[in-house]
Amino acid sequence: MTRLQQAASTNRGVEMTNRGDGMNYAPKGEKRIVVEPGEFAIAAIGLDHGHIYGQCNGLIEAGAELKAVYDPDPKKVEAFKKNFPQVKVASSEEEILEDESIKLVTSACIPKDRPALGLRVLSSGKHYFSDKPGFTTKEQLAQARAKVAETGLKWGIYYGERLHVESAVYAGQLIEAGEIGRVIQVIGLGPHRINAPHRPDWFFDPECFGGILCDIGSHQIEQFLHYSGAKDAKVLHSKVANYHFKQYPGFQDFGDATLVADNGATFYFRVDWFTPDGLGTWGDGRVLILGTDGYIEVRKYIDIGRDQRGDQLYLVNKDGEKHLQLSGQVGFPFFGQFILDCLNGTENAMTQEHAFKAAELCLDAQEKAIWIEK
Repeated sequence: MTRLQQAASTNRGVEMTNRGDGMNYAPKGEKRIVVEPGEFAIAAIGLDHGHIYGQCNGLIEAGAELKAVYDPDPKKVEAFKKNFPQVKVASSEEEILEDESIKLVTSACIPKDRPALGLRVLSSGKHYFSDKPGFTTKEQLAQARAKVAETGLKWGIYYGERLHVESAVYAGQLIEAGEIGRVIQVIGLGPHRINAPHRPDWFFDPECFGGILCDIGSHQIEQFLHYSGAKDAKVLHSKVANYHFKQYPGFQDFGDATLVADNGATFYFRVDWFTPDGLGTWGDGRVLILGTDGYIEVRKYIDIGRDQRGDQLYLVNKDGEKHLQLSGQVGFPFFGQFILDCLNGTENAMTQEHAFKAAELCLDAQEKAIWIEK
């Protein structure tokens, strides 16, 4: 049975929570346990972004035991415990870092604070799994690279728009199977709904989130490296703007960039905060992948005007035209692979250099960006 036949013949069901709110969008999939009960205990520190729920969902579904949580805000902890009632509330960060039974700490604290936490986590002998963006400065990235080299521990980054989207996962599998030949260009579109009244103050401060290309652009650059098979790339051009939200000086509501990879593949992406209220989900995220023998379009979260479900994949190659709706049919293999990588010292989920290179290129794009003053 081919990959296409397998996808068409299964339907296991995946729940997508908070479709209208990207900050709290947390996919839930079927369990694919890769470890024995109690073999891989984890903890959460820092609950500032709702992605922490997706991070924990993915790890728990692969067999991790969520043992403890800490955040200085008791309201965030109370909300977290409603979703994960089994978790123990720690009295401090140190209580978690000193617990030798905990193998990994995952975090979605304020972006600028994620790298320092990661250094403390690795220094305590634990692996780290950060929300994106992993870093807001190149100095932070250099420190992380040095700490990983020193400890040999994993520093994972949650690039959820590929890792936690079944159609995006499947696109990679089709490319690996040779369905569209050599990938020569990728176009990524990452619009988001802003929900400004419900955002915390740090959301509008570029010192906190690193800028739009560093933040939500990180999803885009990571997927380009993955789909193209590139090890490195160069940022040719990038720009940012604050077209509309003038009440937040320094905020960036639009950004785009053009890159060329070390293997010759090219990339253009656009990210923005202009999702209209009438859209049935928080953003019409898409990726178009051109190969020498065909092309793929992924409509990640909705097929506008036709189908409210996401995970729509279109494939055109020598065999014809195909459309697949992939919800519940692919799963999220990254999380189980990442747990096993932590335990075995392997790099099957994502290489450490890939995770860091995507972060580095986001910082490059942000650093080189032209600011459009209009």
